[in-house]
Amino acid sequence: MRQYILLLLIGFGITLTSCRNDFDFESSKGGLSFSKDTVYLDTVFTAIGSSTYTLKVYNKSNKNISIPSLKLRKGLASKYRLMVDGVAGQVFQNVEMLAKDSMYIFVSVTAEVADSNPTDFLYTDQILFGEGTNEQKVELVTLIQDAYFIYPGRIQNPDNSYTYDSLNLGLDADGNPISIRGRFLEEANAANGNELNWTNTKPYVVYGYAAVPPNKTLVVDAGARIHFHAESGLIVANNASLQINGTSSSTASLENEVIFEGDRLEPNFSEAPGQWGTIWLTQGSTNNSISNLTIKNATVGLLVTGNDGTSTPTYINNTQIYNCSNVGILARTGSIEGKNVVINSCGQAAFAGSFGGSYEFTHCTFANYWSSPNQTAVLLDDYDGDALYTLTKADFKNCIIYGSSNLGINLKKKGTTFSYNFENCLIKFIDIGNQFGTNPLYQFSGSNFVNCLIASSSNVNKPIFKNPSRNELIIGENSVAKGTANATYSTFSDILNKPRNGDTDIGAYNWITFD
Repeated sequence: MRQYILLLLIGFGITLTSCRNDFDFESSKGGLSFSKDTVYLDTVFTAIGSSTYTLKVYNKSNKNISIPSLKLRKGLASKYRLMVDGVAGQVFQNVEMLAKDSMYIFVSVTAEVADSNPTDFLYTDQILFGEGTNEQKVELVTLIQDAYFIYPGRIQNPDNSYTYDSLNLGLDADGNPISIRGRFLEEANAANGNELNWTNTKPYVVYGYAAVPPNKTLVVDAGARIHFHAESGLIVANNASLQINGTSSSTASLENEVIFEGDRLEPNFSEAPGQWGTIWLTQGSTNNSISNLTIKNATVGLLVTGNDGTSTPTYINNTQIYNCSNVGILARTGSIEGKNVVINSCGQAAFAGSFGGSYEFTHCTFANYWSSPNQTAVLLDDYDGDALYTLTKADFKNCIIYGSSNLGINLKKKGTTFSYNFENCLIKFIDIGNQFGTNPLYQFSGSNFVNCLIASSSNVNKPIFKNPSRNELIIGENSVAKGTANATYSTFSDILNKPRNGDTDIGAYNWITFD
């Protein structure tokens, strides 16, 4: 028995000895390979952390190696952060890699504008691998952008939690108060100065909801850039006003546009829907006007709930709204007059005139190329038919109403008064199985549809957009919308500030020849 045990021990020892080379590591002499020689971390706002980026490191040799030093050149003073083998830090010693193996290094940064190069606002560093003549390096580069920050105040509670400033939105059905995290804008804020004039000197970053106080007006200058964090947005309160004063260009340049979008600046987020909340023109807000605005990646681009009871509508001109997870413009008993409005890619509807209201749109393009099949371009309803929710007017003149689903319009009538008219519009309506043939709301030869072009199949009356998947909704030379508008309503330039002359085109754009 003893001999048997002895043989087992000897065999086990031989096994360990034969495997020992698998766990021997020699000091690295260079020769590492990298997935990239420079890691570009996309633009971040001052003092706001970046996303995490990856660098892959390869040991292509047949030997196990130990990297004696892996560190940031600026050491502990660096604003970059590394994660190596699950450990965070700026300096690492004796990092081991097996033969023919690889590892990931995760990189992020939080830096101030003051940390960056004053000439180009770039903040840079290097990851150094090895020492002396064996040292290798990978560059790190990011652009730091200064900004105005608007956020609710907070008070620390005894249990170390926080109570944030909030806005009162009224009462729910049970009489309980409804509140949302945010604060009113101030005319003399200690950090930002006059917050009721958003300028183009540097971007604005909004956390929570910024609200325009009653009897005040928020003025947004041409070229302003506004970035909203998740669950954030803008609220225009009772008797308050919003004036967005972007200016147009004869090119696709957005230099003088006002842009509202999320605060994630990485390319992967440039077209991602639902990154922030909405711009809410509440019931009672008044004298709202919007010119040359682009809204991107919201939940609801623009929420219009009623007006101040006067005959003055909300004016929306030369405005683009893209990639909203719910609706581009959601109007509830709203009053809107829109010209050169372009909306695309919304989870439910490009424009929804819900709970009745009064709407007039001229030379607009309501497209919806959302990926699911259940969305529509234009929805109109009067809720339960109560007189409070009467659709008093819904006039569409020289508009394109199209998308990837079969039905470009969705009409839901409950009450007695439901006033809608489409004139010289291009409307997609593929009625499979003639489901709507006898529905009085969709009689395209009747008085509610004057000189309209109905795209009754995928090959009939096509608008021929340049590239709707990229929100390029300008029409081509062979578009059926070319020259088929009613020139009586073409009294203003197109959305690119090009004049409409002669036989004008349906939609927000004059036709062009595609490259």
